This record gives sequence, C-alpha cells and structure tokens, in this order.
Amino acid sequence: MTRLFNVYYPTRTLARLLCEVILVGGSFVLATMLFTGPDWRLVLIHENGLLKIAGITAFTLFLTYSIDLYAPRRFPESWEIYFRLLLVLSGLSFVLTGLIYLFPELEIDPYVFPVGVSFLAVLLVLWRVAYEWILGLPIFRERVYVLGCGERACTVVELLRTSRIAGMEVLGWKGECELHGRPERFSEDLRAFRCQKPGIDRVIVAMEDRRESMPVRELLDLRMCGVVIEDSTTLMERLCGKLPLDGLNPSTLIFTEGFRMNASQQLFRRMLSLTVSFSALFICLPFLPLIVLAVRLSSPGPILFSQTRVGQSGRLFTAYKFRTMRQDAEAQGAVWATKNDPRATAIGRFMRSSRIDEIPQLWNVLRGDMAFVGPRPERPEFVQWLSQEIPFYDLRHMVRPGITGWAQVRYRYGASLEETKHKLEYDLYYVKHQSLGLDLLIMFETIKTVLLPGPRT
Repeated sequence: MTRLFNVYYPTRTLARLLCEVILVGGSFVLATMLFTGPDWRLVLIHENGLLKIAGITAFTLFLTYSIDLYAPRRFPESWEIYFRLLLVLSGLSFVLTGLIYLFPELEIDPYVFPVGVSFLAVLLVLWRVAYEWILGLPIFRERVYVLGCGERACTVVELLRTSRIAGMEVLGWKGECELHGRPERFSEDLRAFRCQKPGIDRVIVAMEDRRESMPVRELLDLRMCGVVIEDSTTLMERLCGKLPLDGLNPSTLIFTEGFRMNASQQLFRRMLSLTVSFSALFICLPFLPLIVLAVRLSSPGPILFSQTRVGQSGRLFTAYKFRTMRQDAEAQGAVWATKNDPRATAIGRFMRSSRIDEIPQLWNVLRGDMAFVGPRPERPEFVQWLSQEIPFYDLRHMVRPGITGWAQVRYRYGASLEETKHKLEYDLYYVKHQSLGLDLLIMFETIKTVLLPGPRT
C-alpha cells in the first residue's frame, strides 16, 4: 500500500496508472514525431500539441476507469480485460473522430490520431499481458491472512490457492477444529503479523459468527497501518463474478457499493437495447418465413408460444417465443424446462440450442417489457415459490428482464432449486454492477454462445 495525500492506495494500481499514462501519452507523441518531421518540438510545445495529447490521455484514462479496468479484479476470465480494452479504444476513436469533424483545429496532423490509436492498441495489450505475468510472480503476490474457520474460510483458502488471477498468497489461517471455541487465537495471530517484517497486505474476514469472536481492536490497528481488510463475500464476488448468498445479509446490501439505478445510466442502457433489438430484428427478417415453416411442419399447433412472465418491479407481461414443444407440453400443469427436454420437437431442440426461438422476444424489448440484457424473466407460478425459498430473490426484479444475461453466459441450465440459487448469485452480481460496459460484454459472450451452441441456460 502507498500513502498518498493521507490516503492508502494499492501500490500496484498506482504503478499501473502511471505506466498507462506514459503509454497513452507516448503513443501520440511518437505519432507526432513520425508525421511532423523536424518540426515536432514546435508542434508539441508552441502549437498546443502537448495540451491536446494531455486531454486525450485524461479522456482515455477516464474511459478505462469507467469501464472498471482500474477496479479490483472482477473478471473471471483474462480475455474480458482485453475485450474491455477494445471498448476503450473504440470509444476513444469514436470521440476523436467526432471532435475533429466538429473542430478541425484540434487536429495535430491527419495521421497522428489514427496512428497514435494504433500504437496505443498494441502497447496496451502488450502491457496488460506483461502486467498479468508480473503479478503472477511470487515476489509480487499479496500476502494474505484468512480470518475465520469452518466451511466459508475453507472455501476462501481453496479459491485463493487455486485461482490463477487472485494474485494472493495465503500466509496463514486456522483449520476448522483448531480454532473451535478459541477466538483469542485470532488476536494473537493478527498481533504477530503487525510486528512481522514484511507483514501482511490483506486480511480476508471469513468468520461464520462475528458477534463475539471478531478481533476488532487488532483489525483496526492493522487497518491504520495500511493493511486492507476485506470481507470474504466481496472477495468471492470479484474473483467469481457472482454475489454469494452464503453469509449475505441486508446490512451487506445496504452499505455495499453498487446497485446504481440513476436515470442517465438507465437511459443509455435502454437506447442500447433498442438499437441492438432493431438491428437483430432487421437481420433476422429474411429468415422468418423459413422459421415459421419449420415450426409449422414440426408438429401441430400455433407458430408463436406466449406465456405470462414477471418483469421489472413484479409487473406481469406476456412474453413471446417460437414454439419449440408439443402443443400438450403442459397438459399436467406448469413444469420447469430442462436440458434435452423430451417435450421439445426435433426442430425445437435445434431452435433452443441456437436461440432462434428467442427472436419474437425482440418485440418485448421494443415494447419496453424487457431489455436485451438482464435476468431471465420467470413465470409467476415459480416466482412466488422461489421468493419464499431463496433469500433476496425479489432483487432480480429491480431491473427489466432480458433476452440474455450474466447468469445465462456464466452458468449452465438451472432446473432445480439449488441451481436456481446459483443462477441468482450471478443475477444479483449483474443487478449490482449493471453498466453499459457489462451489457456489451454479455452481448459479445451471447454471440459466441450462438455461434458455438451449448446447453441452454
């Protein structure tokens, strides 16, 4: 940890920020030197070239920060970092093009900005690859103490020891049996780490019951020395991309960051949903007659299948899909669909695996019943039961349901109560961290899933 203006910041974050300032500014300075010739010093100093590049650098870092690339690692897969970098570079190119078109005097040279962005793309990718490798070296791994015993602490220790992206080394923790009934040993360990050189960088609090055994005084002393004190739920959230229900309580949700529902963010997300839905509907339009014919030939019954679903704030709406099952599929009442459902027709199984049956739901998006990205809407018959069985289930109704979602691209088919709990953990993560960048990432993964069909979720 580095103390700056009386605030502790992770040293690795500050180093990464400083290096990326140099990379961004240096890319455009190098492009200026290449294309303005011997007069590059004059262009940079006397023609406000450095000021323009400083503005580009600040805007690039703002985009990087806005898309969570400086936040504690929350991406289960490394490729997601590079996808977000692509979003940053795309946004930068779009803004630069617009500004030069509106204000030609901002241009340094016709080739400086496009070549600078090209240099930046290569350098940023190489830098992030090198950064991930450097952090994986033992000397740069964070020294961690897991405070707790029992199943939760075991899960945290196992995750840190097996995760290649955690970047943490577990220096100590006590097994389930050793600490049973002896909370004072927590205090002894923490006091010892405070005097030890080098000490610990982070304490992960994974205690089952904190009311009597939490060593508050020792944790406070460590916190004042710059050690990061982190709850196990927060750690699991950013390493696994889900909000664990185990140990989750109302106070955690009340005081945690996230769950932002500001109007401007919702407006941009709605515009994105409409744009993508219109585009997808336009692309699918020539194939609709073939799909209708295939459904008609597969089995007797209607082309479209309609069903009541629960939307935002618990409002009911009618969702539409191409029919993939026999007409008498629910003659015995509402039944959860399963992987390789025997009620599906031969054509229906292909349509479900390729997501073709979801095309009519684009109309639900245009109507405002759904968003393109969000938790999958559930049937009211199941919602009532699931709300009683699973804590915080109703929180998924804070946002519009979606055709695709974080749970759909991260988890397998959910056709039981236990699997629904796991899917809810991903849905709550999405509701907490919803953003334009996360929506774009989910859309990208959905395209990959459609091109490489797997089990329905």
